[in-house]
Amino acid sequence: MTYDSRRYALINRWNPRNLELIRDWVKPKPGDRVLDVGCGRGHVVNALRQFGVEAEGIDLNPNAAEVAVAPHVQTMSATKLDFGSASFDAVVSFHAIEHIPEVDAALAEMARVVKPDGKVLLVYPAEPIRGLYAIPTAVILHRNPLRARQVHVHKLNPRLVAEKVADVGLGTIRSQFRPWPSPEWVTLCRK
Repeated sequence: MTYDSRRYALINRWNPRNLELIRDWVKPKPGDRVLDVGCGRGHVVNALRQFGVEAEGIDLNPNAAEVAVAPHVQTMSATKLDFGSASFDAVVSFHAIEHIPEVDAALAEMARVVKPDGKVLLVYPAEPIRGLYAIPTAVILHRNPLRARQVHVHKLNPRLVAEKVADVGLGTIRSQFRPWPSPEWVTLCRK
């Protein structure tokens, strides 16, 4: 799905709590390589690089790289990562997997590019009804609230995510519910 870059920039805002989450759960060290899948404008990439982490970001939307705040953002599909196997110490993904129709292929690619004993951090909406929290995004991007289910193509929960990541060789370390700024699940996995 490609978005108009002006409207895309409106919804892709920086949440500093994401950096705290990475520091507390993933604990990257300077020199570690971290991939942000579905990085949007690259705010996480930019913040991690300021701490000496070799962060890279990918987003399917070509407009993301166009309006990126970091130079290390590439246009790429999460289902076909153009990186070598075991090339990252960690992979993070904030509110991206619910948008990917082939989510199993994307998770397999994340598992492939993370090093043995590496971590994968997944953050996704805790929606009681698929697409409920995508209504504002559907209005901004498509000017139609009825397209919310086209924005969030999956309704995920920690049990389902644990099954999916186990199928691609990842183990779940823990999952946690975060109610703010919007209800979301956080799941940390290890290869």
